[in-house]
Amino acid sequence: MRKIFIMALILFGAYGNVFSQELYVFTEPASNMPTKSIGIRITNEGMNNPDFMSRTIPEVMIGFNKNLMMHAQGFLSDMDGKYRIEGGSLYLKYRFLSLDEAHSHFRAAAFGRLSTSRRPTFTRDINLEGDNSGVQGGLIFTQLLHKLALSATLGYAHAIIVDKVYRPNVPEPKNILSYSLSSGYLVLPFVYKDYKQPNFNLYFEMLGKTDPSSGESYLDLAPAVQVILNSTTRIDLGYRFQATGNIANRYTKNMYLIRAEFNFFNVLK
Repeated sequence: MRKIFIMALILFGAYGNVFSQELYVFTEPASNMPTKSIGIRITNEGMNNPDFMSRTIPEVMIGFNKNLMMHAQGFLSDMDGKYRIEGGSLYLKYRFLSLDEAHSHFRAAAFGRLSTSRRPTFTRDINLEGDNSGVQGGLIFTQLLHKLALSATLGYAHAIIVDKVYRPNVPEPKNILSYSLSSGYLVLPFVYKDYKQPNFNLYFEMLGKTDPSSGESYLDLAPAVQVILNSTTRIDLGYRFQATGNIANRYTKNMYLIRAEFNFFNVLK
């Protein structure tokens, strides 16, 4: 068993050092986490709207096999006064295409999300990670080119209105089209030697949404940095800000993100 665990670490060490630039901060790649592994995340987001508010997202990730993985999230925030539990979300991703070459590969995956939230949120910017109840589906395409990874996401979400109170002149969230283009670059190590080497990655992501009923939209820019230690511990720090757009009352506008993630390999039988 000890030999198997060590071999898993070595294999993931190679995976982490070669492909770590795909571990985007604000989006998911088409690649999956290692088979039979479990990851634990804790994320904190903060924003001014106009007063400072924050959200904490505990998360468990499970890699069932090389093609299928799941995320289970909880949401807590002080956006409606005191800090409280807002809701939760289940996210499934299925990788249906893999094209591999030396130092490069192409991945394609489909994803779905089911979320619940107790927040009385009324904005056209549907956010299923804390602000809205609803369902979402979409596609992800990721291309690795040596130390550079590029990824594009296209999704469509439908909000489920829990609060039925009528509010004159306040838009009810219904449907939203989301899209993103992400890039990640592996800065360190220059040469891979073993899985204990720290990884340092730089990211730049463009995150956009469009309300198909009104035509309102926005585009955010999101730079980020990431450190991976011993191929098991990941630390993210990023900030997203609006470059252009006309969707009012956004909650994720001008938002920082900080995250710690811990991975446990070959733990599922």
